[in-house]
Amino acid sequence: MELREYQTELVEKIRNELRAGKKSICAVLGCGGGKSVIQGMIARSATEKKNEVLFIVHRKELCQQIENTFQKCGVDFTFCTVGMVQTLCRRVSGLKEPKLILVDECHHILSASYRKIIDRFPDAVVVGFTATPVRMNEGGLGAVFQSLVESVSTKWLIENNYLAPYKYYGVDLADTRSLRIRNGEFDPYEVERLMSHSVIYGNTVRNWKKFAEGKQTIVYCSSINTSKATAQAFREAGIRAAHLDGTTNKKEREQAVADFRDGKIKVLCNVDLFGEGFDVPDCEAVVLLRPTRSLALHIQQSMRSMRYKPGKTAIILDHVGNYTRHGLPDDEREWTLQKKKQKRKGKALVKTCPACYAVVPIRKRVCPCCGYEFSSEGREMQAVIDDVMLQEISARPYTDYKKCQTFEELELFRKAKKYKFGWTIHRAVEMHIPIPDKYEQMVYRMGITA
Repeated sequence: MELREYQTELVEKIRNELRAGKKSICAVLGCGGGKSVIQGMIARSATEKKNEVLFIVHRKELCQQIENTFQKCGVDFTFCTVGMVQTLCRRVSGLKEPKLILVDECHHILSASYRKIIDRFPDAVVVGFTATPVRMNEGGLGAVFQSLVESVSTKWLIENNYLAPYKYYGVDLADTRSLRIRNGEFDPYEVERLMSHSVIYGNTVRNWKKFAEGKQTIVYCSSINTSKATAQAFREAGIRAAHLDGTTNKKEREQAVADFRDGKIKVLCNVDLFGEGFDVPDCEAVVLLRPTRSLALHIQQSMRSMRYKPGKTAIILDHVGNYTRHGLPDDEREWTLQKKKQKRKGKALVKTCPACYAVVPIRKRVCPCCGYEFSSEGREMQAVIDDVMLQEISARPYTDYKKCQTFEELELFRKAKKYKFGWTIHRAVEMHIPIPDKYEQMVYRMGITA
């Protein structure tokens, strides 16, 4: 196997970091960019020198898949161990000491099981790979990695025919705004109650017929019960569908995947199965029925249909508003190993076309899917700008109010900090800022003097 040019460049970036004395490197490449092949070629290079390699995956279903790729890359398994993190963690005392540790989907690396393995071999070089170097509700990956190297963007992969272009439709079937949060993610019990309604299953099928009929489709559900019910709704509509989850026995799962690949099954409903790193057969559409606050999960699931094929346009059908929290798959994102500040509530810079439900960047004046012209473009953009400004001000220290020069600026600061209106009056008097005439009586009643 040979690496593509951008893959070779990423490997060279990793080597440059090693030459500079770094021993732990996080490599970022978007979904579908071919991370497993890069890992295989790095492992081959190491085993050719008879260096011991330890490859860590986070799910058992991926072990055989990775081993198959490594065999094609020419990895010498005499010097390479591939294992699921939980298994390796239990057996860490009996593992051969590796020269190189490769970590798949390394945004999980802050977990105790990964840290136990990494800490066991302090002299090993650690190279992790991920499309999203962030970990929900935890610190920055800099706690493990010394440097971060990035490859080409998802947008570049689409433009250069390594990923399929897509259409993203946002048809909300459930209001997720009132869901409570537990350990950084939506409470699964509340999500279960929210999504367990027959109207949702029926409307899912109805919208699939409208936007993705005939396409090989994977549906991501929030629970086993909702996945089974969704698959049943498809079957009742005459569409060949099946349900799979982590408890499905291996033989049944392999048969279902084979039938999906051969077109005997049109829709595969699942719970956390066809996610990170899983090599799904040619999937043309995905349906999102699981609300999530995890950017990594959103990217992994929404991009599952974007494997390149000439003439193909992937369909992403979001029924739970994940696009409002995370934006679109090919949005440009700034990555860092540092711990990020608590994410403030805000709106993703996207909007939904009222004519065809396509989700598009907020700056678009015309819907690229149906040609609809957005008449309220200016108001929508201003609302986003105001929202961003309030978020930025809310994070500033209290003493920054002294930088305000007008009553309006004090009012904006107050709204961002969520103070009562009287605060603005007090500060305006304190700083000798003119108060609008309509508030003069309020100043008198409050008995405020300069």
